[in-house]
Amino acid sequence: MKILATIISCLIVFSWIVSRPYAEQPEVIASYYGERYRNKPTASHYKNWKYSYFNPDHLTAAHKTLPFGTKLKVSYKGKSVIVVITDRGPFVRGRTLDLSKAAFEKLENCRVGILKVKVEVIK
Repeated sequence: MKILATIISCLIVFSWIVSRPYAEQPEVIASYYGERYRNKPTASHYKNWKYSYFNPDHLTAAHKTLPFGTKLKVSYKGKSVIVVITDRGPFVRGRTLDLSKAAFEKLENCRVGILKVKVEVIK
């Protein structure tokens, strides 16, 4: 019984955290992924849409929990870009968002590597 109560409590806390609007969340760490993954299937490839295979030239992103097709406005130092969630990741501790190379370059030079960005769900 204690195990069931613990599981339910964890699920409630997790769903509360995930459901909070990004406007209420602090800035998140974003990185990018590029050429190495070109033409590799994305996690959303089963949808059989134009984002089935990764293209670093598209304005896309990976997120661990947001639904595929979610549009985000990602902002950094007065610049912003609209991206579509097409993949899962990042799988590096402390990072929340993996932007495609094209999306990252709209915000900053790729040599920077990671950014602290503000994220807003558009749709």
